[in-house]
Amino acid sequence: MRRLALSALTTLVSAALVAGPAASADLPDLHVKVIGNYSTVQHVAKVEQEFWNEIVPEMSGGKVSANYNHQDVMGIKDFQVLRLTKLGVTDFGVSDISKMAGDDPTFEGCDLAGLALDIDMARKVCNAWKPAMNRVMEEKFNAKLLALGTNPPQVFWCRDDVAGIGDLKGRKIRVFNKTMADFIQAIGGTTISMAFGEVVPALQRGVVDCAVTGTTSGNSAGWPEVTTHIYPMYLGWSINFQAVNLDRWNSFTPETREFFLKAFAVLEDNMWATAAQSTAEADNCNTGRDPCTMGKKADMTIVEVNDADREVHKGLMENVVLLKWGERCGSGCAAEWNDTVGKVTGLRIPLDKL
Repeated sequence: MRRLALSALTTLVSAALVAGPAASADLPDLHVKVIGNYSTVQHVAKVEQEFWNEIVPEMSGGKVSANYNHQDVMGIKDFQVLRLTKLGVTDFGVSDISKMAGDDPTFEGCDLAGLALDIDMARKVCNAWKPAMNRVMEEKFNAKLLALGTNPPQVFWCRDDVAGIGDLKGRKIRVFNKTMADFIQAIGGTTISMAFGEVVPALQRGVVDCAVTGTTSGNSAGWPEVTTHIYPMYLGWSINFQAVNLDRWNSFTPETREFFLKAFAVLEDNMWATAAQSTAEADNCNTGRDPCTMGKKADMTIVEVNDADREVHKGLMENVVLLKWGERCGSGCAAEWNDTVGKVTGLRIPLDKL
């Protein structure tokens, strides 16, 4: 599958270059620094790494090259990536957009807990909210948003049996953004925020009872070794951003900027397509069945989400998650959300309650 994804990306890249006016001969020699995603998240890291190490040089006729490194290998936390991009420590930075909510809650707007229940809706929502996030990046972080990608759906991984949403009450649960914390606190869970790389030992030692991550992100990072049950109630998608330092961007020639815009459009399509394939295979990988080409076969128990719990999930999303985020982001932000994401989802934040 990964070879097929690379082949498809190469085909799309070639078509984009042939169709566009910016030929590789017009590009100056350029070497850039890139802080990429976690090395353990195969469906994301593999696509990014091949993009920078193979596809970009091929697209540019050898004119553009990159020093690409994974953030965990470099010892960098998720929330630090955009700050380092702002400072120019790196030219391009990649991380989870919602982990920047502590700096500005706008970044949570397209990945609120329970907002999108399938990958197509997740992409539509994020496309609608992209201008708002880009504006904040430029104003507060001297960075330009170039592309968004995703992980598979974020679900509960637990150390022991869980039969439904009621069983999460009183448990210590790892989260990585505020909107997840809003949801879990509303059902009576205790939230503990920690970085992805710290979760396996925390589960192993019982520091947390359950942890939220993607259905294949946890698989490839070894979570089946320290958990037994997956409760697939969706708490978001862990949307990834691809950003560039704005000063660096403005220093590029017009041909270079055009080259990158086309390249990132192709990368974005491939990231969503790869995540969709990863999502489709997740249950197979986690229960030891084929096909499982984007993870490792495990022996997890996947607990069905019943209709009653789906109604609880919907109610908490609309009556708790949306309102609490609206309060954090402010009435102007919430009004913009209503006019963009709200029109895509059919939901509305009641501004009179903020």
